[in-house]
Amino acid sequence: MKYVMIQWCLAWYCWFGSVGFADVSLASLHERESTGQSWARLLEGAERLHLPTKFLRALPSGFVHFEFDDLRTYAAEYHPGEHRMLLNRTMSLNAAGRVLKPLGRMTHKELEVLYHELFHAYMDYLMVRDIQFGVSEHHLESLVRFAKEQRMCRYGEVMITPIVQRMDEVEARYLTEAESWEALNETWAVFVGWVVWNRVELQQQKGKSIVLGRRDAAQWVERFKGAFEKGEFRGYYVPEEPDERRLAQKRYLAKSSQLSLEEAITLMEQVFGFPDDFVQVFDAAFGPIWRSSCSAGEGREN
Repeated sequence: MKYVMIQWCLAWYCWFGSVGFADVSLASLHERESTGQSWARLLEGAERLHLPTKFLRALPSGFVHFEFDDLRTYAAEYHPGEHRMLLNRTMSLNAAGRVLKPLGRMTHKELEVLYHELFHAYMDYLMVRDIQFGVSEHHLESLVRFAKEQRMCRYGEVMITPIVQRMDEVEARYLTEAESWEALNETWAVFVGWVVWNRVELQQQKGKSIVLGRRDAAQWVERFKGAFEKGEFRGYYVPEEPDERRLAQKRYLAKSSQLSLEEAITLMEQVFGFPDDFVQVFDAAFGPIWRSSCSAGEGREN
């Protein structure tokens, strides 16, 4: 009788264990399918609204994990190590905190925030490929190389505004490698969000999608000049030094250390895929005073 009971218990355990493992596998499969469907809907929504998709299509569907919460301090967060994007609950469908709201229902500001964070995910993906796997396509490889050059040349030593509201009061800072990478990433992401916000606004004004041809370049030039002169393309970094972090959670770059014209053009070409004739008109509209002295190999390594 004891032997029969042991056999029965073993059989029950094996059956229950296999069912448990099957449930876990099915749940994992369902999660992957749900993630893939959400990403596909995001791409479809971006296409429908004539928003940029070039860099989004380089991201694998399961790379970014979306989460939602009632954020108070920040509009959104991206955690590179976990490939996790934390968005405000208002950006989820019906504010339920489950899946991303359709892009067509988002405000201009929400689209700007979303693309800002999606660009962080893209840079995260490029660095993962570059560091861990050594696998990259030509345009991805060239963007990573350009980012490394710019980090050393433009973001190793920067000017900051200790008091954000007083843009004319600046101080010099030598940044650590982590701080300079964050300053570069945030500066570039600010520009990415700006491009999306302005593209949506121009399309709304015209009542149709913009072609981004030579005719539209003039409007972009004026908008870019206006934003540049106001110092809108400024990123930030979180100080690594604990004592400084007690004074300020973020250090914003000064106007003189904002995005350069060369960086803007590189992002327009390699991230957004702007047409060559558009970029040529845009580039030709700016004289030598707009050019950065930064070139490969220059700068201070920290």
